Amino acid sequence: MERQLAGILADHLRFTTGRSPSESERKSWRRSIPVLARDLVEAGLGNVEMLIEYQLPLTSKRADVVLAGTDRRTGRDTYVVVELKQWSHAELYEDDDHLVLVEGMHGARNHPLLQVQGYCDYIADFAASLREDYNAVRGVAYLHNAADLDVDDLFGLATTERTRLFTKSRRGAFLEYLRAQFAPDQGTGAADRLLSSASRPSKQLMKLAAAEIKDREQFTLLDEQRLAYEIVLHAVEKARRSDAKEVVVITGGPGSGKSVIALSLLGELYRRGYSALHATGSSSFTETMRRVAGRGSPRVKNLFKYFNSFMTAQRNDLEVLICDEAHRIRETSVNRYTKAALRTRRLQIDELIAAARVPVFLLDEHQVVKPGEIGTVEAIKSHASSLGFRVHHVQLDDQFRCGGSRKYEKWVLRLLGLEEGDPEPWTGDDHFEVTVAESLWEMENILRGKLTQNYSARISAGYCWPWSDPRPDGSLVSDVRIGDWAKPWNVKGERAVGDAPPRSLWATMNGGFEQVGCVYTAQGFEYDWSGVIIGPDLIARQGRMKTIREANKDPAFKSQKTVTDLQYGRHIRNIYKVLLTRGMAGTVIYAVDPQTQEFLAELIETGYTVS
Repeated sequence: MERQLAGILADHLRFTTGRSPSESERKSWRRSIPVLARDLVEAGLGNVEMLIEYQLPLTSKRADVVLAGTDRRTGRDTYVVVELKQWSHAELYEDDDHLVLVEGMHGARNHPLLQVQGYCDYIADFAASLREDYNAVRGVAYLHNAADLDVDDLFGLATTERTRLFTKSRRGAFLEYLRAQFAPDQGTGAADRLLSSASRPSKQLMKLAAAEIKDREQFTLLDEQRLAYEIVLHAVEKARRSDAKEVVVITGGPGSGKSVIALSLLGELYRRGYSALHATGSSSFTETMRRVAGRGSPRVKNLFKYFNSFMTAQRNDLEVLICDEAHRIRETSVNRYTKAALRTRRLQIDELIAAARVPVFLLDEHQVVKPGEIGTVEAIKSHASSLGFRVHHVQLDDQFRCGGSRKYEKWVLRLLGLEEGDPEPWTGDDHFEVTVAESLWEMENILRGKLTQNYSARISAGYCWPWSDPRPDGSLVSDVRIGDWAKPWNVKGERAVGDAPPRSLWATMNGGFEQVGCVYTAQGFEYDWSGVIIGPDLIARQGRMKTIREANKDPAFKSQKTVTDLQYGRHIRNIYKVLLTRGMAGTVIYAVDPQTQEFLAELIETGYTVS
């Protein structure tokens, strides 16, 4: 029976995520799920539904089990998230209440109560069917192989009304807890309502930045996100006590939560009184953070800097420097405005590491899009290690943008040749919609329709058309002209032009839909629906995407001496990867090259359906 159950779950996981479960996952199911099922039956709750491997809304993250049924007290739908742990022995990591060491596992892990609390908060935040009853979701961490004495340290973290910790020593108490939560009625209705619930719009980063700095509960950190957050805080405390330096590198794909972690850390460090700054190499991202997070507060606004702000910084002057979008790190901070006295060969990465006791780097290596950008894990680790500093590396595997669809991210990587293998047909995903528009008029109409439904939407393109200055009367020139369709690029500078927002606010301010954005204004941002125009610099031939250098108009790629054809090809693929992964709910694609348009239409099997 247990092996049969694992097989059924494996089929379910393969169908919904596009990947096959590992043998360790199968083994985990065989050892844990029957234990919970027997407990439910013994508690007289055999009618309670078990939602196994429940996928959290708008992310690829999964909770082990969500129990669904009727609240014994109120008669309303109620849910209990169960995080199943097979640990037999665990203790706190260096006396830190939030981190644990597990026997037989390498490195620190999140405390399971924090993990299940994150799941509860996230489901309550995003499942529309629960809007009126935040407390309808509770959670338990169930260490069914461990006795109390084997995990005694873990009980030091206080439980709450919504989260509890149970071991095999407390199985009787666990059964009583279940009986207190659920009536013995059928849980099918509650399960169906949760599974069919609409998802609330994501808490988009820019809209909540200010509140995040002031209010810790604005964002919910899950699993690796929470681990990265706790690792940084632990490193900060340790560095202060031991008067030493620790370097943290956090990597993840688009929408994996890097900037959410950065803002959460900045808010927490700021509240604790640590000297901490946030820095990026992107003017659009930094200016937006200053405008939104620092609104009404020059002190908060000053927390947001640029990577080249630290050329003259004193060594370890800061306790923490959070380097967001660290793939934008350049070889040096020197530019045409740099004073002669500061024109040295010092690496920018050395300046950033030197500036703080704990420098934190958050990056995605597939987003290096400009010549001179060198932000990679290897570059950071190599330089830090050469200086004798300890490096912590946390990988964020899960996806919050693109509807949480790992399948779509993988499809984009294969399409662009950034992952080994030929482009694959898009066979659909319940969590994310992809379509090829037959014309740019159709793309615009689709996206305008989404705007009328209160979704956000933007159109972006490869840099394949001229980019004119505004006319003498202040109006923008419609440079992106394809057949009888034309629109201007986003504004070049930091002053609005008519109803068109400044360049750094194109992705977030009203009016941005009427201009076409580029990678420099789209990178680091998200919107619900993304329209992407693939220019003639990327075409499909013989089943693969090919870059065409002469079709690109970006001045950064003009010189073959500074940018080789190989480097150019990599940058262009990364640029389109950024553009294709901005959407939260769906992407609409149009390719200028007819063969490429036909190739994409063949890959994407289902056409667009108005919803």
